[in-house]
Amino acid sequence: MLAINVGGDAPSDMTDFDSSEPAVPSSAVLVLRAAVAAYLGRYRGQTRLHTESDLRIYLRWCTDHGIDVMAAVRVDIERYVRWLQDVRRFQPSTVSRRLSVVVGFYRVCVIDALLPNSPAAYVRRPPVPAESPTLGLGHLQFEALITAARLSGNSNDFALVALLGLLGLRIFEACGASIEDLGEEHGHRVLRVRGKGGKVVLVPLPPAVGRAIDRACDDRTGGPILRNSLGRRMDRHAASRRLGHLAATAGIRMPRMHPHMPRHTFVTTMLDAGVSLRDVQIAARHADPRTTMRYDRARKILDRHPNYILAAYMASGT
Repeated sequence: MLAINVGGDAPSDMTDFDSSEPAVPSSAVLVLRAAVAAYLGRYRGQTRLHTESDLRIYLRWCTDHGIDVMAAVRVDIERYVRWLQDVRRFQPSTVSRRLSVVVGFYRVCVIDALLPNSPAAYVRRPPVPAESPTLGLGHLQFEALITAARLSGNSNDFALVALLGLLGLRIFEACGASIEDLGEEHGHRVLRVRGKGGKVVLVPLPPAVGRAIDRACDDRTGGPILRNSLGRRMDRHAASRRLGHLAATAGIRMPRMHPHMPRHTFVTTMLDAGVSLRDVQIAARHADPRTTMRYDRARKILDRHPNYILAAYMASGT
């Protein structure tokens, strides 16, 4: 179909849809390029990268199905949603997020007068469960994971678990942290974290986390805090492998140790410790308190499941 190079400050490559693109782009190609650039220009940092990735999936789908992106109609968007659900089998939250990107893209097209109306305006959104489908670790499981990481011969393991599970960092925030981001503010040792949308926050380091980071940094004065086996900056894939290895070492029986699980555990463990929902929301840097509540519901659904009540009521007979 086309090769799109949106430019901008983030590495973008919305490219190689078709190597047969003409040397002189048509007006339709130029319009689509402008539309993509205008939409992605609203975002920065990791948010832009993730939005671009979701939009690329939609553009690729349109190419594969012979659909002109700027001439799509509502039924095309509905077909795309069904493809995400039935063919790719994504979770409802993932489908909803990727549909939101398509809705936002066409909304900007309308704002910029590239389209008279949005074909995605009345597309039905898939229902998203009130609770998070990802469950965190239990208290004893989390302690076992921390112990396995602390005793590991890999100096990065303890820092990885500490950054994710004791500071609640997102995986890209932990992997993106550098030694230069460490400092002190008002008597507290802090880590400067670059979060969603390029927002920078100062996160205080408890002594245990500070020791874990010092162990990973060794005597280095610069570079990434977390490194892979080649000495380069650790990425989310290497982090996932290390977490899986640590979970197996700790005897934690999980189908898959997802990198988001320690952050989820960070939220639920603080709630178990009696920290208020509002303070947990601030610590987790959730823009919407409903996000924090989804984590809490997932925990309570199991803790307060009626099966336990019935079993206790019938204890004399069982």
